[in-house]
Amino acid sequence: MSTDMSGPFAPRETVEQVEEGHVLAPKFDANGLIPVVTTDFTSGELLMHGFMNEDALKQTIATGEAHYWSRSREAIWHKGATSGLVQVIAEMRIDDDQDCVWLRVNVGGNGASCHVGYRSCFYRSLPTGALPDSPVALTYEEDEKVFDPLDVYGDAPNPTKL
Repeated sequence: MSTDMSGPFAPRETVEQVEEGHVLAPKFDANGLIPVVTTDFTSGELLMHGFMNEDALKQTIATGEAHYWSRSREAIWHKGATSGLVQVIAEMRIDDDQDCVWLRVNVGGNGASCHVGYRSCFYRSLPTGALPDSPVALTYEEDEKVFDPLDVYGDAPNPTKL
């Protein structure tokens, strides 16, 4: 096995090294991204899912604060830089084959993580069972927004591509 490491990431050389080794060798997809699941450190509540590219992962490790790759803006974004709702990392894990990151965070400000104003990006649920003939109806699980996005972001265009 090669011991050549350029920067903080080791080359991926063997299954054993990736799954049982002691060095970070993340696997980015064909677009250069790795998925990230983010939960509240105290409650365990799922806050959001996002992606990191290599630079966002490096910045997250270096600063101890969450940085993501915005696929819609095609840029790194420091979560909370605009809103003040910075995600401070309490624990960071990588899965067995090093192709998914789990962040356990404490969120600054009012504790929200969703740009729509809810605490969690997963504020709606959907039923399971027989598929209806019309679109599946969603149920809101959070009935109040934690903040008003217009107060925080102004009338900036929504960054989500349809």
